[in-house]
This record gives sequence, C-alpha cells and structure tokens, in this order.
Amino acid sequence: MDRPEIILAPGPTPIPPEVLLAQGSPLVYHRGPGFGGLMRDVTARLKELYRTQTADVLLMTSSGTGGLESAIQNVFSPGDEVLVPLAGFFSERWTKLAEAHGLVVGTIEYDWGRRVVPEEVAAALAEHPVKAVLLTHSETSTGVIQPIRELARVANEAGALVVVDVVSSLGAVPFAFDEWGIDVAVGGSQKALSASPGIAFVAISERAWASQRAATMHRFYFDWSIYKDYADKPEPENPWTPAISVMQGLHAALELYFQDGVEVALERHRTLSRAVKEGAQALGLDLFGEGLDDNWTVTAIRAPEAADADTISDRMRSDFGCVIAPGQGPLKGTVFRIGHFGYFSELDIVRGLAALEMTLERLGHPVKRGAAVAAAEGVFQDAFGA
Repeated sequence: MDRPEIILAPGPTPIPPEVLLAQGSPLVYHRGPGFGGLMRDVTARLKELYRTQTADVLLMTSSGTGGLESAIQNVFSPGDEVLVPLAGFFSERWTKLAEAHGLVVGTIEYDWGRRVVPEEVAAALAEHPVKAVLLTHSETSTGVIQPIRELARVANEAGALVVVDVVSSLGAVPFAFDEWGIDVAVGGSQKALSASPGIAFVAISERAWASQRAATMHRFYFDWSIYKDYADKPEPENPWTPAISVMQGLHAALELYFQDGVEVALERHRTLSRAVKEGAQALGLDLFGEGLDDNWTVTAIRAPEAADADTISDRMRSDFGCVIAPGQGPLKGTVFRIGHFGYFSELDIVRGLAALEMTLERLGHPVKRGAAVAAAEGVFQDAFGA
C-alpha cells in the first residue's frame, strides 16, 4: 500500500493543510480587488520578514532562480564586473547566471563546507573594485550559513552593491535587509514559509533602483520597473498572469508563520536544527561544514566510513518513506542532508532520526539503538519543557 512520504529535504518543504486548502479554493481574479488585497497583504508580510522599511518588494511567478536572474538583468549592464565567493553549488549558480548575461566574474574559491572570510573579500575588493558582490546566505549544498552581515559591511565599505540569494534562508535564520546594508535579496515561496513552489520575491534598495535605471541588460518578463508600476496601482496587480493559486497559498502560509511571530519561528528552527545535529552525532556520525550552530536550515552529515551516502538516502526513502537529500557536486556519495526548516514538528524530526538509525542498521553499520531519538528528545525537553 502506498504511504505518504516524510519530506526531510531542504525544500520544497512540507505544506500545511491550511495552505493546501487556500490553494484549492476558487481562484481570485487577478485583475480585481480580491487579488490586489492578497498582494498587499503578502507584500507587507514579506517586508516585515525582510526587516525593511525602505525597500520595495516585488512578487514574480517563477522559481527562486528566476528571481536571481531578474537581479542580473535589472541591476547590471553587459561587461559589468562582479565578485562571487564560491563555496558550494548555489554560489556557483550565481557565476553561471552572471556569465550567461555577459558579466565579468571574479571569484574567491573556498573548499565546500567553508565559510567565506569577510577579510579576504575586503582584500579582493581593495585590489580590484567591482560593481557588486553576489552572495548566497544559506548554502544548502554544504549545510553552511554564510556571514552575510559582515560580508555586506565590507562590500559597502568598498562601494559595491550587495546582492544576496536568501531563497533557503529567509524566515529560517536571522536576516535584516536595512540594518545590514543589503541592496537586493531574492527569496522563494517553497522553503521556510512552507508554501508551494512558484513565487519568487525580490527586495530592492534605492541604490539598486538607481543601478536599474542606468542598466542596459535586455529584459522583458523580469523587468522590475513594469512590476513596480503594476504593484503601485490603487489595486495592486502583477503585470503578467500570476500563479494565483500559489499566491493564495502563500498568503495563508504567511498568516500561519506570523501567528506567533518571527522570533518564535526562528527559535523553532534553531531547536529542530540542534535536535537533528545531536541526534546524528549520537549515532556516531560526523557533521559536515563550518559554523554549524548558525545553520538552522539543513544539516549535512558524513556517511559512515566505507558507506555510500546516496545508498543511505535511497534506502531511507524506499524502506521508510523518509525523503532526505543526497550530496551534490564533490560531496556526492560522501554526505547526505536533512532539512529542518518550514512546516516541521518535533515528531517529524524524531521519525526521521529513527528511520536513519534503522537504515544504518540494515546496511550493517552498528549504532546504539534509540540514541538518536533520546538525544533529540533531550533537546526538545530543554527547549519546551515537559
């Protein structure tokens, strides 16, 4: 008999019933006051989440990658120089996007799992100034949160724009657009907010708008000025036919997220992250990556010696219906990744750790039975009490 899968991957994350119900409701006409109200509410909530009072937030029907491409198309002209610190799969995506649009890309390369060093970025910018630094906040391929606040500071001091991929970090870990001096931050609906994939959102500073007005990159579908003209109407609209159902679901997801407030949501992510990490270590497994106490989105775990991480991922799914993520790039076969942000509960984490323990046993790797679950329960006891 088919059984529902437990998704413990770093996105898309599980979707609450209230969000599914909103998505399954009759469509709101996208050229009328109903959709305008949805856009106003969603935009206001996202501004609060971005922690901005100065930026515009635009909503686009696309994956997060589409939002990132919109940043390249709107902020830059062909031949502009940018700097990309490379430390994983998603920072490499910035390089591919930039080069595909004719930008000149300089890089600072780090081993996967390293945190980018702000002083090294500052030195690179002093030696060779660029128009912008393209950063990735949550590098889900490695389980590392990059020090965006410090990186933005050194970029600002060098006069460079700061463009950040926050697709898998916004709402999961602390972020402050205005305070940190960010110029563009691109998020997505399907991660910490637990809505369906299909909507990207972009926060844009006045410095970024000034660059947009001077930029000569060809653009049409993702032209920010068109989105802003429609968003500023008395009844806000999207210039093109939007993903109406996904927008209705995102509205519901934001309402759920803000029921207890941002700080409560962040603390929940921190607690779930700690439970996964301590549970994995209780099984004798080593964690991968630097600065793991700061990463509340996904944990990268090294497979036991002589074991294949992809096999662990495959068996957890086939035997127990528990979906985790294999390693990417140079980490393929050596690490697997467990997501713990979005619509997860303590029980989801306990079930996932139990499935991991049983999988390791079936693959012939001795573990202390019940150790992972006991470690996670200890974390939850500390956080939530009896």
